[in-house]
Amino acid sequence: MGNELLPFVVMVIVQLGFGGMIIISKLVMDGGMNPFVQSAYRPIFATISIAPFAYFFERKTTAKLTPSVLFQIFLCSIFGITVNQYVWFIGLTNSTATIASAIDNLIPAFTFIIAVPMGIEKLGLRSITGQAKFWGTIVCVGGALLLSLYHGKVVIGQLGFRWKYAESTGKDVNPAHSNFFLGPFLLIMCSLTYAIWLIIQTRVNEKYAAPYTCITLMCLMASVECVIIGFCVVPKRSEWALNPIRAISVVYNGAVSTSFVFFLSTWCIERKGPLYVSMFNPLLLVISAFLSWILLREKLYLGVVVGSIIIVAGLYGFLWGKKMETSADQDTEINKEKEEFNKIDLELQSPNSNA
Repeated sequence: MGNELLPFVVMVIVQLGFGGMIIISKLVMDGGMNPFVQSAYRPIFATISIAPFAYFFERKTTAKLTPSVLFQIFLCSIFGITVNQYVWFIGLTNSTATIASAIDNLIPAFTFIIAVPMGIEKLGLRSITGQAKFWGTIVCVGGALLLSLYHGKVVIGQLGFRWKYAESTGKDVNPAHSNFFLGPFLLIMCSLTYAIWLIIQTRVNEKYAAPYTCITLMCLMASVECVIIGFCVVPKRSEWALNPIRAISVVYNGAVSTSFVFFLSTWCIERKGPLYVSMFNPLLLVISAFLSWILLREKLYLGVVVGSIIIVAGLYGFLWGKKMETSADQDTEINKEKEEFNKIDLELQSPNSNA
């Protein structure tokens, strides 16, 4: 019972960590913090906070950091952090926390779309599992398009509760007052770049079995990239000043939602597998919608609600197909091992029978 409960609690904590990141990031950027500044600070604090894990857990590792692996880590820093952060933070500024968390569920579908032509995943439309993955991907993308293009009427209005700091930002955090197309489009691009990072990171993990050191190097590279780009785009030093709420935001985003959450996710993947971790993604949508409704006084529109439901339905359809495919592959491997064992057993028995 305890073995099943602990991973569940860990994944709930992970989603709460992500939910807090979305809310506090939306809050400070609505308050005037430039997304490029936010993007520059996050990998710096992530590097500082995750480096101790790399030292204590992997200082005696025998994995070799070759130039090829280092270049792939560099690509991971570009797609997984630098570009990913820019489109996410700018997209969040022009959208809502609920839409951001809903579109995040597109990552498995985009990963599948990229992996098929690369030969990493099989399409397999003749099998039920292949059709589930294919149609699950189509449904996910369709839900994202609906969420991006259709607004509709208000389903749940603003809460009467008023948080003074949220009101002091002077910005109404609702889709009607944001760029309703640009925000979701950039968030979709964020999911795409994250999927590209997952593909590259998988290759890195095969050659360099030191995940904490890898993430530390990736965050360090991204820190240099984001600071250079940030100062080019935002040269004024006053824009880089951190008041208390901005300081909390960048430290939280770097230390909690990057390092701590990565540590917990890695622990859970080792014990329950990546599919188990992916199944908790829709929980982030519920958490973000609830927190943004309470703290940011966000309205929920019909297009957002229907599109989110369609995305989650497509995600679970895809995950079901993936789970059945993995089970079928495992059964095939077991049958092959049994056939090999029976073949060897017959070969050993044949001389005795001749005697």
